[in-house]
Amino acid sequence: MSVPSQTPKPVATSGSDGDRQVDAVVVGSGATGGVAAMVLAEAGLRVLVLEAGPELTAAQAFGSEPRNTLQRLANLSSGRQRRQVQHPGYWKHNPDLFVDEQSNPWSTPADAPYLWTRGRQVGGRSLTWGGITLRLSEAEFQAGALEGGEPAWPIGTTDLDPYYSRLERLLGVHGQADGLPQLPDGHYLPPLPFTPAEQHLGRAIERELGLPLIHSRGFRLHRSSPAAAWPPSSSLGITLARALATGRVCLRSQAVVSHLQIDPTRQRAEGVVLVDGQSGRRQLVRAPLVVLCASTIESLRILLHSSQHQGEGGLIDPSGCLGLHLMDHISSGRFFSLPGIAPPETPAELSGAGSCFIPNTVNLKADEGLGFRGGYGLWTAIQRFDPPVPLRRRPSEAVGFLIGHGEVLSNPANRVRLLPDRLDRWGLPIPHIECRWGPNELALVAHMQQRMAAVVAAAGGTIRPLQDLFLLPLVEPLLKASHALAPGAAPPGYYIHELGGARLSRTPEQGVLDPWNRCWQAPNVLVTDGACWPSSGWQSPTLTSMALTWRACDAAVARMRRGEG
Repeated sequence: MSVPSQTPKPVATSGSDGDRQVDAVVVGSGATGGVAAMVLAEAGLRVLVLEAGPELTAAQAFGSEPRNTLQRLANLSSGRQRRQVQHPGYWKHNPDLFVDEQSNPWSTPADAPYLWTRGRQVGGRSLTWGGITLRLSEAEFQAGALEGGEPAWPIGTTDLDPYYSRLERLLGVHGQADGLPQLPDGHYLPPLPFTPAEQHLGRAIERELGLPLIHSRGFRLHRSSPAAAWPPSSSLGITLARALATGRVCLRSQAVVSHLQIDPTRQRAEGVVLVDGQSGRRQLVRAPLVVLCASTIESLRILLHSSQHQGEGGLIDPSGCLGLHLMDHISSGRFFSLPGIAPPETPAELSGAGSCFIPNTVNLKADEGLGFRGGYGLWTAIQRFDPPVPLRRRPSEAVGFLIGHGEVLSNPANRVRLLPDRLDRWGLPIPHIECRWGPNELALVAHMQQRMAAVVAAAGGTIRPLQDLFLLPLVEPLLKASHALAPGAAPPGYYIHELGGARLSRTPEQGVLDPWNRCWQAPNVLVTDGACWPSSGWQSPTLTSMALTWRACDAAVARMRRGEG
């Protein structure tokens, strides 16, 4: 669909009381967008939430079998989702929750694939989030300065602790206080019990390796009902739903944001320019506050398209690092089996809460001499995903997996830039993503793989290919080519933890955002999704991004009440 060239026209939002002005525009309706809308609306602001994709019912969003499988096969055959298919989550969810790659293209160097997983619909990727909620420790907040000479985060654990606590209580996170310095405790509902095989693994690695096995911290499986159609791990389940319930939020779907409109002083944003996803018409939405929650690379696309490099009058980045320092967690996984373990008395769920962690146990001291900087954690589960007995090749053995989350160092060579001569369906320049693993990441993942082998051996198990554990007649050809089952690390983007590119900093010379997530040169613009991260840590990032959003929006409301704008 071509988009006609035209001057953007101002537009007012439509609410139940007719046309009205808004106090804030939130771009994105996923995990962070839902928090931003909730905090701002419950503080009394009139909020417009813009979502690039459609609004779906719960039945449309989650689909059903065999329709979901048939749609996956059709999308693969047509080339609509050939990259996103690499992630195991694609095979758990309705493929309609993943974008059409032909309408939403991105490019990479020929020798450096980037597996960007995108969800453009109301709720965003919160509808496919695995639901693991881990806090960062002070070691992660200080990692940049300690590891690679990059600036540390300008905030720390004491700044985010109140917001972590509010979220854990609001969302109903399950877990257990374990007293580990590398993984701060939070406020939890009771943990889900370990399976017999997980109990065996925990005893074995404590005895043989001195490693802790802890309950995962996150959400349990949601079973949809008329009273609760959406899972609490999704923005539609709690945060966005609360925002809409205030009556002060207008949600507009099919609204693709192009860029920020910067005022003539080049010190504030007047609002955002969007492309109507159905008509192609461009519109300017004015607001005193803009909050970018579009997801890391999408927010970078908007900022880059708004910057001075796109023409005079654009957003200024004095640090010169907008789009640089892109990160993703490096990941490697192993399947294994344990003989002689009794099955659970009742089936055990696999979820963010129904699983286990071996948290970061490396580089806790500066003098360990491991040959790499950074740390990692191992996510594991056993006896939680067994198919029916006829599909098991080893029905008497307990089957499990280990998946590593590895920290990635900030590197300016890993970056996002725009290709002005290549446009997407809405006439916007597409992102070009350059991201490669460096020697440090490869050394870290080698240690991770050795640790996984030691963990399985300590429990008396055997690492095996998935095909040696289960009969998978329909998907086995695809699995053999999957990055998830490759012996080495999957390419960047695979783990869907993209971070960085518009980092927080103490000074305008060090980064794009100030310690309150405001653009240094446009302080009425907040960026609170993964783009703001200065370093990656190893923990799943969603809870921290939601906490950053709550903190930044709280502060923005306080400034507006003081008349500071």
